[in-house]
Amino acid sequence: MNLGLDNVRLRNKMLIVFCLAVFAPLIITDYIFYSVTASNVKAQRMAEIERSVEQVKNEFRSEVEDAVTISSGFYTDHLLNEIIEAKYENPADYIEAYDSYLRRILNSFTPVYHSVQAVTIYVDNTTLLYSGGIAFMSDEVKRSNWYRLAASSKLSQPLLVQTGANPELLDTFSIIREMDYYSSHKADNKVLKVDLRTDAVRKIFTNVNFQGNLYLLNPRNEVAFSTDPASTWATEQVQFDPSAMPKDTIVVQADYAYINLLNGWRIVATVAEHEVLREVQKSRNFIVWSAFAIILLPTLIIVWTTRSVNARIIQILKQMKRVQTQSFEPIPHVEARDEIGQLAAQFNRMTFTIKSLIDDVYVADIQRKSLELERRQAQLNALQSQINPHFLFNALETIRMRSLMKEEKETAKIIHNMAKIFRNSLTWNKDRVTVKEELELVVCFLEIQKYRFEDKLRYDINVSPEVYGITLPKLTFLPFVENASIHGIESLKSGGRIAIAITREGDMLHFVIEDNGAGMHEDKVAQLLRYLKQEEAMGERIGVQNVLYRMKLYYGERFEFQVASAPGAGTRITLGIPIEIEQ
Repeated sequence: MNLGLDNVRLRNKMLIVFCLAVFAPLIITDYIFYSVTASNVKAQRMAEIERSVEQVKNEFRSEVEDAVTISSGFYTDHLLNEIIEAKYENPADYIEAYDSYLRRILNSFTPVYHSVQAVTIYVDNTTLLYSGGIAFMSDEVKRSNWYRLAASSKLSQPLLVQTGANPELLDTFSIIREMDYYSSHKADNKVLKVDLRTDAVRKIFTNVNFQGNLYLLNPRNEVAFSTDPASTWATEQVQFDPSAMPKDTIVVQADYAYINLLNGWRIVATVAEHEVLREVQKSRNFIVWSAFAIILLPTLIIVWTTRSVNARIIQILKQMKRVQTQSFEPIPHVEARDEIGQLAAQFNRMTFTIKSLIDDVYVADIQRKSLELERRQAQLNALQSQINPHFLFNALETIRMRSLMKEEKETAKIIHNMAKIFRNSLTWNKDRVTVKEELELVVCFLEIQKYRFEDKLRYDINVSPEVYGITLPKLTFLPFVENASIHGIESLKSGGRIAIAITREGDMLHFVIEDNGAGMHEDKVAQLLRYLKQEEAMGERIGVQNVLYRMKLYYGERFEFQVASAPGAGTRITLGIPIEIEQ
């Protein structure tokens, strides 16, 4: 089963093989490889982003836990609580207590916890000097946002809130905790505030390995911190709205689960899809270039191989077409040993053989046929020369006998007709004549015969007007007219009649001559018909046999000859001559 490829050119077949066996499989394989690779790279990149977000989550939790650890130390410090709750009558007593213990305790976190910016204890004990980490619980403090948030919850538990240098700026994270560990001191209002270092928090959120924005959301879904420069989280409460993000934004989040202090807090990362696909695009570029290189090499090899096959086959085909125009030139530079090279070598040998056969056989045959045509032309000339003496002899004999019997002016007319016949017979360079020219000779001959037989001979010539210009071999009708008068009418005493009719039917010229003379026996008629089948040389034969032989040479089987005769009933002869158009 060839699937209809027999009519497809070899070059196109090679192209089909390349597309189906090389190009298409490579494209499909590269597409599958790219899809799998892109999926893996995307998944890997997403995993890296998730790990980065998880790392930010853990680092921020660690910072918060450090601050909580510090707050727990202050919260459970019995001596600290006694010092800030004591009533001092003399400020010097407080300064002595501060220098002896509070200064060291309030500054002890600095060399250990670099993420903690400051620790402040707010108290409403008016006997204290408010400095060095001890601040007065004023009405302004109680009106602050962070204090109200702390008052609305259980202050004995740490609370993460946003604070700032002024109420309009919330750029600092603080751990708020009421210092009520010792129930005997609950008469005094004491609140601990541990501030995280803003630079340390910012460093945690910016130290990521992807291009995107990070958001720290509180339990109320408000943005507590963000790396987005367009966000106003530090000056106002901003709700986080994922639907406001661009359509190609990928959102990754990490929740703080099972951590009381951070319960409800979460970290959200927004990354543009092209950032995730950047590595995929790198992989795609690598795959595209590698696929191009993989396709290019087989393509060059196939083009090189196809050119070796296709170009030589086209050359052989061109040489075959030249052979049709008898240009037997061999294919040049046939040196290859493959099948096409062997085919070209065999074609060159075949071309040489054909050329040799043409030179040895065809040309020799042409020469032989040319010699045969020359021989037949000479024979035709000889045949014509045989007719003329015979005819002239009879005509001259008639004139001689008539002139001896009486002297008449009619002799001049006869001699004139005889001169026309004689002059025409001497024109050898004109082998074909028109019907009109041939009839002139026939009329001249019949006038001579009528002069000879007087009233014993009457003739009637009926010719279609359209046949006068048709050409035929010279002296075709005259021998039959001569036979009709000499062999047919001469033996009659009187009433001799010769009727001639020349017509055209299609592409045939019909000449019919009929006389009422002596007629012929059957053996004589059969002998005339046999003349058409004889191939031997004419020799000295003349008359009707000469005409028939010439007609065979000119027209072959196309010439028609019919004889109808019987003793005492006259003779009717019909000639069918093919009409040949003169070039």
